[in-house]
Amino acid sequence: MNKNDYCIRLERKDEHRAVEHLIREAFWNVYRPGCLEHYVIHQLRNDLAFVPELNFVMEKDGQLIGQNMFMRAHIQTDDGQQLPILTMGPICITPVYKRQGYGKILLDYTVAKAAEMGFGALCFEGNIGFYGKSGFTYASRFGIRYHGLPEGTDTSFFLCKELIPGYLHGVTGVYGPPEGYFVDEAAAEAFDRQFPPKQKLKLPGQLF
Repeated sequence: MNKNDYCIRLERKDEHRAVEHLIREAFWNVYRPGCLEHYVIHQLRNDLAFVPELNFVMEKDGQLIGQNMFMRAHIQTDDGQQLPILTMGPICITPVYKRQGYGKILLDYTVAKAAEMGFGALCFEGNIGFYGKSGFTYASRFGIRYHGLPEGTDTSFFLCKELIPGYLHGVTGVYGPPEGYFVDEAAAEAFDRQFPPKQKLKLPGQLF
């Protein structure tokens, strides 16, 4: 892999379905039998919180191999304010190119672009083993709690990164994912029937 091996650019409207297919391939049977993520992005593109200036794809040899997108969100602070932040995802690399370094390159590039736009912080649900290498840490270290979880619940999945140093200094409060991420599963099933059939499997390690 070298600097001429790939490019990262904004998604074009004429490749929406190709990106949805990419996401479907990347997430199929990972967190549940089948997946919802391709339908999630299909819906989020029309969400008011969607940031089109931060809707990226990664291309290699003329083929789409990855994508990441961002949504506006907020922290409901304990002193009654709404502090603007970002969240992101789905983010993925096509299976054939996973574990080759492309995912971290895509992540670091797109997060840097979010910082350039002036966003102050980014909260996200992910694996610290991967995202920690790009400067993410546990959101609890910033005093940020995940909406709806009882005290004492394991929130090691809930990560955060300041994009502006000190943006979260002295802040405590609650984060909840934007409503657009919660899709109707029956509608997602109907949407999935527009794609080639794939076998759904119940596998160890799935969350749902």
